[in-house]
Amino acid sequence: MQYAAPEPMPTASYASSTVELGDLKRILVRRRFLIIATAALLTLVTLAYGLLTPALYSSVAEIIIDPQDLQVVTNDVNPSRVPPDGGITMVESQVSVVQSTGVLLKAIEATKLTEDPEFNGQGGLLSRLLGGVLGSGSAETDRTGKTLDALRRVLAVKRADKVLVLDVIVTAKSAEKAAKLANAIAQAYLADHASARAKMATDASDSITARLDEQRKRVQKAENAVEAYKSANNMVMAAGNLVSDQELTEINTQLSAAQSRTAALKAQVDQLRRSGGAPDATSEAMRSSVISSLRAQEATLVDQVSQLGTELGPRHPSMIAAQQQLRDTRALIARELGRIGAAAETDYERALANQQALEAKVAGMKSKSLDTDQASVKLRELQRDLEAVRSVYATYLQRAQETREQINVDSTNARIISEAMPALKKSWPPLPLLLFGALFGGLGLGTALALIAEYSSPTVLSSAQMQSAIDAPVFGVLPARSGGGRRWWPFGGATAAAGQKTDAVAGLALRRLFASSRRPPNWPLVPSVLLTSPPEDAAHRGRVARLLANAAAARGSRVLFIDTNAGSGKKEPQPGLLDVLRGEYAFEALSHYTAGSNVAVLGRGRQTAVFSEAQGVYFTQHMLAQAGRNFDLVVVDGGALADNLNASPLVAMVDEIVMVATLNSTPMADVTAASQAISVMGRLPTGALLVDEAA
Repeated sequence: MQYAAPEPMPTASYASSTVELGDLKRILVRRRFLIIATAALLTLVTLAYGLLTPALYSSVAEIIIDPQDLQVVTNDVNPSRVPPDGGITMVESQVSVVQSTGVLLKAIEATKLTEDPEFNGQGGLLSRLLGGVLGSGSAETDRTGKTLDALRRVLAVKRADKVLVLDVIVTAKSAEKAAKLANAIAQAYLADHASARAKMATDASDSITARLDEQRKRVQKAENAVEAYKSANNMVMAAGNLVSDQELTEINTQLSAAQSRTAALKAQVDQLRRSGGAPDATSEAMRSSVISSLRAQEATLVDQVSQLGTELGPRHPSMIAAQQQLRDTRALIARELGRIGAAAETDYERALANQQALEAKVAGMKSKSLDTDQASVKLRELQRDLEAVRSVYATYLQRAQETREQINVDSTNARIISEAMPALKKSWPPLPLLLFGALFGGLGLGTALALIAEYSSPTVLSSAQMQSAIDAPVFGVLPARSGGGRRWWPFGGATAAAGQKTDAVAGLALRRLFASSRRPPNWPLVPSVLLTSPPEDAAHRGRVARLLANAAAARGSRVLFIDTNAGSGKKEPQPGLLDVLRGEYAFEALSHYTAGSNVAVLGRGRQTAVFSEAQGVYFTQHMLAQAGRNFDLVVVDGGALADNLNASPLVAMVDEIVMVATLNSTPMADVTAASQAISVMGRLPTGALLVDEAA
């Protein structure tokens, strides 16, 4: 009776396999030898480098730079004002100055470094040969240039954060040489710094001095212009002022005094005139000593006359003489008062005449002064120009003297606070640090190489990755060894049974396999499963197939085990599956039970003739239908289907196609190739079983 074969499933496109974060451990463990070898190689190379590399020593000289210069002289050429950032920017710029060519050349000259083979490029045999063959335009210049480049390579100038101290670090093969070079560079920097400031002062002084002659000529020209203008306008100066102005001022003063005197004399004359010719009551009469004396004599004579009139009588000669004296005295007083009045009139007239003369002179000088004032406007302008150029000239002269003095005065506030000392320990190579870095760097590099190798040739890392690759479930992960540490054995015998864990996993895989089976209802053929794998997993595939057959047999099922690879290496193969598919034998005649088990084995058979695919499918269907009478399960070791086209009739008729792969070993490219081979035969994988060699 013939049965229709199941409809072939359409070819599907498989999801690309990806490495998940959880698979990283598996990658690193599987490629641990690459990681360890990389780390060991890098560590050994570093150790060899550390042992063979000549030791280097570093010395440090410290220079402190105060942005505020010493206040020795007034210094406008190099101002000592501290910038807002505290001088950090200025000090930071000195880092480049220390490394400048001028400073380094001074240090090279001071230490005669061009004669040192370590720096002049003449230490190696190769360099000497190249120098002799190629030659150079100037040997001295070439040696200096090489020495300068070599010194720059071993020099480092650093400044710590928020401090004004420069660290001059020099590295050399000798500790004494490193210290000597560091100190020489520090001294060269200080000398260069002082020289630069002196040169600035010299340049400034020369520039100012060059302008002095020009300024002096400008002063002379301005003075000549003033004098020529005064001569042309008949303007005579005395004590910085015009003589005419001084005369006018003096005459005005005299006129004021004359007017005051005239007014006083006029008041006196008016008083005399108001007194009716009796000037005895005037202030002049009161102040006159003659009048005072005569008044005293008059008073005395009056007293004498009064006394004599009482004692002697009016006719007495003494009385008459006294009266005569009194009259004479009063006549003298009258004459003196008349003289005072006449003198007052005379003084008044003289003072009035003097006043009038001065007024006339002032009027004449005022007329002349108006003309002089017009000329003074231009004169004052010329004098202002003269004062301006004199001031500039004086400033230039003073500044030239100051800058000349600054040439010989070093006002910089930079000094060496710590001279370099020979180092007690080598600075390079730091072997422990290099080994530590090489070890961990090698581990990192090895890890990167492992990941790159995995990315370039990915392998099956997990069930999820396998499931994503074939788009089918993974039924279980089987250990590569049985419970006692033994490999899986063929059917039969006491050693055929696997360990409890392995047997449990195999049984669970069978249940999951047929629980998800897509067999049509009332399908007349016996349940069947075909196992395939990439070529490199043939051993594991054969063991997994036998393990499934043993697991089913151990649970009381009668199992037909078809091995499409058995007998392929024999010179005279026995009849088997290929003979059945050609219709030459019935499978009952060729299958035989293994002693001590419920598993019947059917070998590959003889490949004496080629059969058509339709013929093979028919006899496969017939074989499975007949097997359903005597067996409960058919397990087929289908081999690598890409190389075993004779198994295509079985692929078309079996219920389940299970792919076997090894964790951390089977390349994903081979899994994809095996899946494509199955799809070419009209089916898709229905599941997978993984083998873990680490379990």
